[in-house]
Amino acid sequence: MSDPGEISEFGYIMELLARGKVTIKNIERELICPACKELFTHPLILPCQHSICHKCVKELLLTLDDSFNDVGSDNSNQSSPRLRLPSPSMDKIDRISRPGWKRCSLTPRTTTFPCPGCEHDVDLGERGINGLFRNFTLETIVERYRQAARAATAIMCDLCKPPPQESTKSCMDCSASYCNECFKIYHPWGTAKAQHEYVGPTTNFRPKILMCPEHETERINMYCELCRRPVCHLCKLGGNHSNHRVTTMSSAYKTLKEKLSKDIDYLIGKESQVKSQISELNLLMKETECNGERAKEEAITHFEKLYEILDERKSSVLKAIDTSKKLRLDKFQTQVEEYQGLLENSGLVGYAQEVLKETDQSCFVQTAKQLHFRIQKATESLKSFRPAAQTSFEDYVVNTSKQTELLGELSFFSSGIEAPEINEEQSKVYNNALINWHHPEKDKADSYVLEYRKINRDEEMLPWNEIEVCGTSKVISDLESNCNYAFRVRAYKGSISSPCSRELVLHTPPAPVFNFLFDDKCGYNNERLLLNLKRDRVESRAGFNLLLAAERIQVGYYTSLDYIIGDVGITKGKHFWAFRVESYSYLVKAGVASSDKLQEWLRSPRDAVSPRYEQDSGHDSGSEDACFDSSQPFTLVTIGMKKVFIPKSATSANEPENRVLPMPTSIGIFLDHDKGRVAFYDMDHMKCLYERQVDCSHTMYPAFALMGSGGVQLEEPVTAKYLEYQGDM
Repeated sequence: MSDPGEISEFGYIMELLARGKVTIKNIERELICPACKELFTHPLILPCQHSICHKCVKELLLTLDDSFNDVGSDNSNQSSPRLRLPSPSMDKIDRISRPGWKRCSLTPRTTTFPCPGCEHDVDLGERGINGLFRNFTLETIVERYRQAARAATAIMCDLCKPPPQESTKSCMDCSASYCNECFKIYHPWGTAKAQHEYVGPTTNFRPKILMCPEHETERINMYCELCRRPVCHLCKLGGNHSNHRVTTMSSAYKTLKEKLSKDIDYLIGKESQVKSQISELNLLMKETECNGERAKEEAITHFEKLYEILDERKSSVLKAIDTSKKLRLDKFQTQVEEYQGLLENSGLVGYAQEVLKETDQSCFVQTAKQLHFRIQKATESLKSFRPAAQTSFEDYVVNTSKQTELLGELSFFSSGIEAPEINEEQSKVYNNALINWHHPEKDKADSYVLEYRKINRDEEMLPWNEIEVCGTSKVISDLESNCNYAFRVRAYKGSISSPCSRELVLHTPPAPVFNFLFDDKCGYNNERLLLNLKRDRVESRAGFNLLLAAERIQVGYYTSLDYIIGDVGITKGKHFWAFRVESYSYLVKAGVASSDKLQEWLRSPRDAVSPRYEQDSGHDSGSEDACFDSSQPFTLVTIGMKKVFIPKSATSANEPENRVLPMPTSIGIFLDHDKGRVAFYDMDHMKCLYERQVDCSHTMYPAFALMGSGGVQLEEPVTAKYLEYQGDM
């Protein structure tokens, strides 16, 4: 129980509220949920100490879960939904489970949640929202606000027969409101109910005892000073707070209440100072508005000067082009007239024909000499025809590349703030885009603005999308598939901006990213394959057993490939996934295979022990030049010794050396189930290396095979990373 001194102190604060020193109406913005922008409903306290409605947390988590798991969502590919299917088993490999199946992870999964209050990602732990406390204090204040807002609306008795009477009391133990008569009937003197706690009429009934969310049968009785949250004795004995410093709840209650009361008293005592600062802020707002308008006028003046210069240069350039065009057309016209004179009965030829009619020899000779010279000149020009002028205006093409670059960087005076530099090695695009940058003068920048836009094939200039970022990295989601996007960053110090960084262009995958893990049951050979706990990395162990098997080569026996497949199947739509092959790998095959083909491989390993049996799209260890044009239910390419071997088709004239490529850092696979096409990509440049038909009449699975030492790592999806938030909460 609280002592009378604490109760009177809290009552004093509430009396100030009631007297209008701090009115309920003025604290309305403190009672608004940052997610739904409405009054809090059952608020929960996040690890960052911000509160949010219970329903808002659930809705946001569902939205995040859909965007992460549903790679075939309506936004990304409306015509290609995907069913989540279990991996084929040895007995029922062709059986498909119902949609909505979710796999179970072998490792504890933590839930990351973006707080709408501080815009940081907070870790909710393994229990998710079940590990969060309800903010009962905030809930009570919200209810008091609601009652003040609807003071004219009475709370009716819950037990009265119609018509109900206005309630006068609410029982916190019964969670019901009563009029005087009903309260006497249901809480008679001399019974246990007479000891129930009752308050004035309310609709907010909260539990009398706060229980631990991790140990639901234990009440909260301690306070962890490190985590700054209430805990129970089991949390301290063997839970997550066993090594943390804790104090009693009464001590924490007294300490925090004293601090809060002192802070409130201090703020109330500084009311005149706050009012003067508000007046000062209002003056600063007016000054800012005037300065902003003045800055706009100056900017307009500068741009009008640029327009004038451009108009002047435009007129000069167009005049020069017109002059050159007129001069050339005049030359062409003169040449046309000369050639028209060579026609019969016109021009020079017609005149010569008339001269030939002259019978007087002396007169003929006098005229024919000059005429003959002109005829010879016309004949020579006819033999070596050459236009009198050039038709091309290449010399008159205006080069605006430098000016365009300068205008693109047009900004305010940077006052010495250098442009950030995008780190191309750490920036990538997969299911989302991750952009990392570095600023030479990190301490000088308060924030950054990341700009990005889609680049159309017709080079249409689309407007830039802007995102304000506090750190030096950002994840961009909702990008269209198979498109080029340009990214650039600029730094801000107050209202002063730096020039933009150089643009980075990234190409998104050709289809939504397919989310799966390695299957540790179907065909998994734990003697030669090592799978990590996350099931996103597999290694082939070339140990003693492999050496014993290899010894049998002397009698015609071949070691077999060790297969491992994805735990999710594909029945329709377009999908894309990527992986990395370790540089030390000897032989790795990767691609897709149908459920019936996997059944054949995994059930009949003896038939597949020879590398010549592996008709993997024309490339195997037995024949480099074998090829198959008919559509088959699987396609695998060979990767090893830091090389990728492109299979040869019957229509291809490529020599073997042209089909051996350096191994990219990451390799992508694109499957179009509806059209029966599979393609392999170089993820570094999003370039298609090889494409072919594949029979997709059955469920298709990502398939991998390893022999000798090797390792395959699935590409990790790009998600918002957890941000450490500092400061005393």
